[in-house]
Parts: sequence; C-alpha cells; structure tokens
Amino acid sequence: MSIIQNRKANHDYFIEEQLEAGLVLEGWEVKAIRAGRAQIKESYVVWQRGAFWLFGAHISPLLSASTHIHPDPTRLRKLLMKQSEIDRLIGKVERAGYTMVALDLHFTKGNIKASIGLAKGKKQHDKRDAEKDREWQRDKQRLMRNKG
Repeated sequence: MSIIQNRKANHDYFIEEQLEAGLVLEGWEVKAIRAGRAQIKESYVVWQRGAFWLFGAHISPLLSASTHIHPDPTRLRKLLMKQSEIDRLIGKVERAGYTMVALDLHFTKGNIKASIGLAKGKKQHDKRDAEKDREWQRDKQRLMRNKG
C-alpha cells in the first residue's frame, strides 16, 4: 500500500530499474509517515560512508512529538539493502552516469519501505515528446469513447 509517491521522478527521468529498500527511521518519523506528513518530491539517493542514504526527503514532525526529542525533518536516512545489490548499484551510479531517485514510500508487512529507481535524466525535448505521446493517448481514448 503506497503512502506517498514521487510523480515528478517519471517526468524528469527515464526509470530503468526499480528496487525496494528498507529505511532506518526514528519513532517520530514512523508516526509522521503513517499520518501522511512526508514529502519525497526532491529526494534522491547518495553513496556516502559505505552506504546509500536518502537525501532531501522531508518528514514533518507531528505536533504531539515528545518534548525530549528535537526532530530534524530533512536528515539523511540510511537505506537498507543486500550487499550484492549495493555492489551492483555502486558501479552503475559512479561509472555509467545513472542517478538514484526515491519513487515512493509504502508499507510491506507493516514496515515502511522505499522504492528506489535507477534513472537517467531526460532532456527537455524528451519531456516534450513524452507529453505529446500522453496527450495523443488521451485524445485517442476520447475519440474511441465518442465513436462507440
């Protein structure tokens, strides 16, 4: 069940591969995500200190958060993946010019997971072509409905 999606990722990137990763979250973050107070539109994944980290995700703390915790809404959050996946992705990101973006946050067996996309950036003319194709598909459906 999807909690939040990054629709901008499909507009800005060619998503070539998708994979799932766990997130290291604090208690207040889990409660805030369950309440729908997360935003991943500008987030991406970086390789630092021997691990992949989710950068740019914004999780707004609830007003009822504990007084002894000082929440940081934009902190780096570690991604949990198998070592074989990590090794394979490092090569693609560092050598092949790919980037990794967060596509969505969702529940899997009660845990919050992130869908990560291995992506290449779109140029402006690619975005225009995709928009034209989308509009044509929409018009074609409209014509088929009106005809029948």
